[in-house]
Amino acid sequence: MKLISPAEVDGLLNWPDMIKAINNAFRQGVVQPVRHHHTVNRPDGAPSTLLLMPAWSDFDALGDSSKGYMGVKIVTVSPDNGAVAKPAVMGVYLLMDGKTGEPKALIDGQRLTLWRTAGASALAARYLAREDASRLVVLGAGALSGFLARAHSAVRPITQISVWNRNFAGAEKIARELVADGFNARAVKDKDAAIAEADIVSAGTLSSDPLILGKHLEPGTHVDLIGAFTPEMRESDDECVKRARVFVDTLDGALKEGGDIVQPIKAGVISESHVIGDLFGLTRGTVEGRRSPSEITLFKSVGAALEDLAAGVLIYEKAVSASA
Repeated sequence: MKLISPAEVDGLLNWPDMIKAINNAFRQGVVQPVRHHHTVNRPDGAPSTLLLMPAWSDFDALGDSSKGYMGVKIVTVSPDNGAVAKPAVMGVYLLMDGKTGEPKALIDGQRLTLWRTAGASALAARYLAREDASRLVVLGAGALSGFLARAHSAVRPITQISVWNRNFAGAEKIARELVADGFNARAVKDKDAAIAEADIVSAGTLSSDPLILGKHLEPGTHVDLIGAFTPEMRESDDECVKRARVFVDTLDGALKEGGDIVQPIKAGVISESHVIGDLFGLTRGTVEGRRSPSEITLFKSVGAALEDLAAGVLIYEKAVSASA
């Protein structure tokens, strides 16, 4: 069994291959049972959460049906970890042979998640963002922010990246890292002005209050929402959702967990039919993506075990190829 570190994940992957693998997984279909949530009570602190996200398929990263894999991402969320200078979210990905169950790889779960999450957003943008989209705004300065900038730049001709964060120093840090990689990036303080100038707005925050207001969106904007992954969290307001043609990664997940969708439906602002489709429909051509240069599109992602499996298989097969 291979042990694959965060640095090895970065060295093995590139955006075109990652996006293609996720596209293949959605188009061909993967079995992904409902993920398991377990509360782990502790006498000396806040409860932790154990998440188990299984999936399996009858094909490899290139869609070869002669191969098959099983996988499960094991994630823990421990709110008190900040006190000991550790991330609240930890995880690993276990990949197994689809026929024998033989363990094939144990992969760093945090790095895999960053790649697959940004890859899914870039895949959606390929169907939903204008082909000439060149101005990107990234909201948030967490670990995902730089990945979102790089992934979107792999599918659209991005020439200007603006980074906003409540803590301006965080935005400056992400912008410096992007500049060092050759991107034209800057940190901004005026969030609303940056959004009004953007072709793509990508948000990966932990906000519970709307950051993207519909009144600031220009015709033709694509909105990419990743951060609000519970019904109580939200990155966009009602006007933003109402003005947009709305798509999600998976209908089952987003309609239950994505606050940007759940809240306006519950309030009667929109109905479930306002959500046009998901990545299954987009990749299979059963739903239409962007129809004109002037319409506003919105993609809401909450994550799926299918994406984890696609990334895990791709990483493993690249590692095998590299060691051959």
